[in-house]
Amino acid sequence: MTKVERWMTKSPVTIEEDATIIEAIHLMKEKKVRRLPVMRKGKFVGLITDRMIKEYTPSKATSLDTWEVHYILSKTPVKEAMNPKPYTVTPDRDLIDAAQLIHDNKLYGLCVVDVKGDLVGILTTTNILEALIAICKNPQACQQ
Repeated sequence: MTKVERWMTKSPVTIEEDATIIEAIHLMKEKKVRRLPVMRKGKFVGLITDRMIKEYTPSKATSLDTWEVHYILSKTPVKEAMNPKPYTVTPDRDLIDAAQLIHDNKLYGLCVVDVKGDLVGILTTTNILEALIAICKNPQACQQ
């Protein structure tokens, strides 16, 4: 059975918990990612996604203008909007188990941590689709 480690994105883009939500938005756009593991002095402490940011941001029905919303988000740290207990898997987990976890919990990705809880990668639905394509084209890829 193929393992998470083979398909995960190693060394994912991360952000510090004290960075602002505006910084997270810019980093996501710049790096073309939809989720950022959140770090505190090199330790993994949570996850922030584009969806979390959208839910945290005031709606268009608010009386705040664009500049006021931008100001608020530029003063709000990521730790205020992040999930401090995201779903995680270890690199040696079977890919099919990780895919099932994503499916059952309606997730778009998982943070990959080692036995000490240190971040070692991220597994997204895109990674899983890449694995599916490779395995369907070459069933021996599952054995590697």
